[in-house]
This record gives sequence, structure tokens and C-alpha cells, in this order.
Amino acid sequence: MQFTFADTLPADAALIATIADKDSLPDGIEPVLAEGAKRGRFKGSAGQLVDAFVERDGKVVRVALAGAGDAKAKDRTANLEKAGGALAAKFLTSGETQIVLDLTGSNLSAGDAAAVMLGLRLRAWRWDEYRTTQKDAEKVSLKSAVIVGAPDGMEQAWAEASALADGVEFTKELITLPANVLYPESFVERCRKALGGTGIEIVVLDDAEMEKLGMGALLGVGQGSERPSRILAMKWNGGESGAKPTLLVGKGVTFDSGGISIKPGAGMEDMKWDMGGAGAVAGAMVALSKRKAKANVIGVCGLVENMPDGNAQRPGDVVKTMSGQTVEVINTDAEGRLVLCDALHWAQEEFQPAAVIDLATLTGAMLIALGNEQAGLFSNDDTLADNLSAAGATSGDKVWRMPIGPAYDKLIDSPIADMKNVGPREAGSITAAQFLQRFIKKGTPWAHLDIAGMAWSNKPGTTYGKGATGYGVRLLDQYVRDVLEG
Repeated sequence: MQFTFADTLPADAALIATIADKDSLPDGIEPVLAEGAKRGRFKGSAGQLVDAFVERDGKVVRVALAGAGDAKAKDRTANLEKAGGALAAKFLTSGETQIVLDLTGSNLSAGDAAAVMLGLRLRAWRWDEYRTTQKDAEKVSLKSAVIVGAPDGMEQAWAEASALADGVEFTKELITLPANVLYPESFVERCRKALGGTGIEIVVLDDAEMEKLGMGALLGVGQGSERPSRILAMKWNGGESGAKPTLLVGKGVTFDSGGISIKPGAGMEDMKWDMGGAGAVAGAMVALSKRKAKANVIGVCGLVENMPDGNAQRPGDVVKTMSGQTVEVINTDAEGRLVLCDALHWAQEEFQPAAVIDLATLTGAMLIALGNEQAGLFSNDDTLADNLSAAGATSGDKVWRMPIGPAYDKLIDSPIADMKNVGPREAGSITAAQFLQRFIKKGTPWAHLDIAGMAWSNKPGTTYGKGATGYGVRLLDQYVRDVLEG
């Protein structure tokens, strides 16, 4: 969707939207609209919407009121996004091609207005590339938005929010693409294109280079696929010269069949989004580079496809990781931690980070624990955990801290290797985190985000339709703003 700014209402304005706070209606609205709001029980609650056709200057125009809730609410920004999201959901396929957001006389700040616009843009994103038989009424018609009466500082505020939207939309795109289109090599190429001209330096490791480095765990996951594996590193140096970078590491299993421990057929198509952690890292790097974040951040993605064939690793195999530690593979469907352990070790060796944050759609147990409301947060550092929790609350990408400790660590000890890749049925998400912690260098602050319930949604949300949510980009961007730039 294209956004532009104007001083006055366009002559061809056919759909005009206004933001209404709770229990108040904008001054000067037509009686028919006021009556419609009353009879429709419109209270201005966040995300509530009412619209009507009215006559203005001899023309029939459509006017919409979008509720933003209490003007003094602590979650004001989220409520404003709901208002924008409601407008997109209502009019995306309505036949209207342009929406005019009239802010004339409103008390919204530039940041407030940017929140409305961000909600509108993110909720309007839809991937229709493969749909060829849609009826006109099903096609996206809304293509542009004009902002009238924008407050001072609006264009700068929108430039920042737009960079964030670019990152979220890129993550949504990566997660939405089918596995015959998105695989390790094409993931890398899409990132090259998205990050072109931003100043990010890209480093790619192929199978031969990873084998030379001893990445037996990551390569073991990918050896059953015809698609070669990759490590992708994206380096953004926007902070002080020589300052240690913050490292973001994402699990990028572009399709997860389960390998020899094959998944049930029902729902296996969903496993195209098992690269949601890598997708979030890539999207975050787009956002950070496009808004020229004043921080040193490196994003690393471990990219593989997990498939069963005659060359696939077997349950009971023992693999040697780049760190030198050995792993007994009990279940080939617990592959994400095998990918991450080598990616984490390599990235720490290569970049000597100040802190490490990894993201992964890692365990089904996370869904059982937290559902689709927030991601699980595991950490060896209270300050890092607290900062991520605060960033989650601000950004809307919420996290909930989970425990780790020696008692859980014992559950993944192996009788024939240094560790096994799964523990018992109980505490499955925690033992997965314990596995990853064994590959974090002593003294390095580390956090693991299990986003299994957050990368994809079977129902629409405030800033997404059914499908990819873009979760993680806003969390990481907010963390950088609060901690590295703050």
C-alpha cells in the first residue's frame, strides 16, 4: 500500500476515515453518521468501526469512524494500531481503491498517527501471487492511503515506522512462501535482494565450508535433502566502531518433514514456516538497516531442509558439533536445536558478541504451555531477560520467561555421547533450551525465544490476516531501540 501526505482532502476522496476516542465523536460529523454510530453501539473502543454514506459538497462519500479507545490508556499505541488495522480489514476488498485518513483537528501526535498508519499497512498485507481464479469481490482493491492534516514531525515518524513495516512484511513473505519456492539457497538470495543498498554486509557459508568447520549437527539435518544447506550472516555496523555486536540467530528449517522420524501427514504443510526464527532475524535486519539503527547487530540464519531419504540421518546416530561436543540423535524431528547449536557456536567464534538472542519455532511443547499468546523466553541473564520482556510489552510481541537449571539439564545426558537431542516428554521446551545453552560460551548473556506458537496464526489479528504474523521483528527492533540505542 502506498502512503502519501496532503494538506487538504483530495477532490476525488470517496472513502474518508477519522479516528475517534472512547465515548466521543469527532466535531462536525453528519447527523446520519452520528445516528448510525449510536444505533450501531459505537463507543470508540479500540478497533471498533462504523461507516456510513453521506453527502458532502454534492457528492456521496463513505465516512468511517475507527475507535482508538481511552486517550489516556497505557496501551494507547496498541489501540491506535487496532484502529488502523480495523480500517484495513474492513476496506481491503471493499472495492474502494483509496482511503483518506483525515487527522485535521485531532489531538494525535506524530507517533500516534504513525501507529494508526502502521496498523493500517500491516493489516493490509496479503500474499495473492498464487491466486489466479479470484472473483473481483475477493481481490484486494485498496491500494493507497492519503494522510490529511498530519501533525508536525509526521513524515519522520512514518519513515521510522515504514522501515519497521518493511521488515515485518519481509518476514511475512518468507514465512508464507511454499517450500518449493523458499529453500536455503533462495532464502539467501531473497535476503540479498531485500538488503541491497542498505549497507549490510552479507556472508554465506556453503556445505563444503561448513564441513571443513566441523558443523556435523547442522549438516546432519540437511543430508537427507537434495537442497544444500547454508549459513547466512548479515552484518550491520551502525554503532560505535569496535563495539561488540549483539548477535541474533534464527532457526531456518525451510521445510521440516521430521526426517526419518517423519511427522503425521495431516498438517505437515504447515512446516514450511519452521524457518520462522530465521525469517524474524532477516526481517529485523531489514528494519534496522533501513532506519539506520545506531547499533552493531549481526543476524545469523542456519538454513536447512529436513527430509527423509536413503542418506538421511537415523535415530541413534551420533554427530559431532563444531564445538567438539557430540550428540546422540534420538529423534530426527528435534532438528532445530541441531541446526542452532552449530550456528550459535560459529557465530560466537566469528563475531565475539556482547550478547546472543536466538529465535526458533522449536517445540510443540511451547504451544501446550503458552498457546498462541506469547513466546517462551529462556535466559542465563536476568538483565537481558528483563529487557526483552519490556521490549515485548512495548512492541506487542509478548514473551513469558520460563525456567532453566541443572535439574533439567540432566534430562538430556546421553549414555554414549555428551548429550542427546531430546529429553523425556515432560518439560520439552525447557530441555530444548538446556540443549542450546550447552553451546553458549561462558560469561555470554544469552536468551532463547521459542516462537512456535507465534509465527503463524489460523485466525486474523490486529496487524495480520490468517497466516504469517511477522512475530519477532518488532520485538528485536524495540530491544535495539531500548538497550543498544537508548
